[in-house]
Amino acid sequence: MDGTMQPKGRSAHGRRMLRWVGRIAGSALLPLAAAAGPAVNQFEMKDLEVDPGQYQFQSQNAFMLGEPRRQYRLQPGGTVFDENTVLRQRHALELEAHLTSFFRSRVGIEYEKERVDDPLLPARANAFEDLKLTSVAVEGVLVLLPVKGNGVGLGIMTEYDHALSRKEADNWYIGPILQAQTGPWRLTANLLAVRFFSPAEAGVRDDKWDFAYAAQLRYSYDETWSFALEGYGTVDRLPGTGVPGDGDLLFGGHDQHRIGPVIYYSYNLGDRLSRRPGAVKAVADDDDKRGSGDAEKDDGQPKAILGVGVLAGITPSTPDLTLKWSLEVEF
Repeated sequence: MDGTMQPKGRSAHGRRMLRWVGRIAGSALLPLAAAAGPAVNQFEMKDLEVDPGQYQFQSQNAFMLGEPRRQYRLQPGGTVFDENTVLRQRHALELEAHLTSFFRSRVGIEYEKERVDDPLLPARANAFEDLKLTSVAVEGVLVLLPVKGNGVGLGIMTEYDHALSRKEADNWYIGPILQAQTGPWRLTANLLAVRFFSPAEAGVRDDKWDFAYAAQLRYSYDETWSFALEGYGTVDRLPGTGVPGDGDLLFGGHDQHRIGPVIYYSYNLGDRLSRRPGAVKAVADDDDKRGSGDAEKDDGQPKAILGVGVLAGITPSTPDLTLKWSLEVEF
């Protein structure tokens, strides 16, 4: 395992066991350091849509397949593992409120099944913890230039994620939202700086900065179906930020990048309610109220949007496949 030949016999086995015990004990005596892998947020686009008085319940989910194997190296003071952020699954429940014509806010909780941070033995290097509640988050989107018909828009998004574990770092995301619309086509980009706030218990605080992005090219076929190509990624540790740990120094950063198709299906819950016996239909002529080419224009009725997609990892540090699905209910 450490690249050397071992002599045979009981004494050789005993010496090998003593070396392992020494390495484990040595690693326990090392100064604590805040291991900070790349920031991996929900695989969700932030757009510039704001409708005063609207609320949304959102469920964002992801399941990863083909996770990269963990690198490690045996050192005199203990075993050093790479600090890549690897998850098996993630689920978020969020409530969003559109407070004004230019600002909306969101609060949410997140569950994750993540790889063990500090395994005692290399045999546990790729083990995963149980699915558990890991963080709470609050988000705000300020629309500076709304998109009106065909055109471009600009906004600012900020989000603070508070880790519930005393061993994990809090994250702060901030950056612009860029959006362009022409007919049924829409291009959106989120460009975010990510600041880490290491736990106070850490002997060496790694308050680094990452760069994260999300991009989407979306085509609205009609009021029901939309098709998108989406990409998500993180550049791990901007130069000159934070204090790299032993894992960063030995193995380098772990940039993660994903891209793949996503399909969205919208269902107008108001239509179902209006078909109930005794219900009164209040909409006279929806076609006259909608602009041409605006297949997703809000008509004031509750709506559910289901999204399903597959993202392929394009760097060695990224899982091979990420299956994402989301449910949004607007009311």
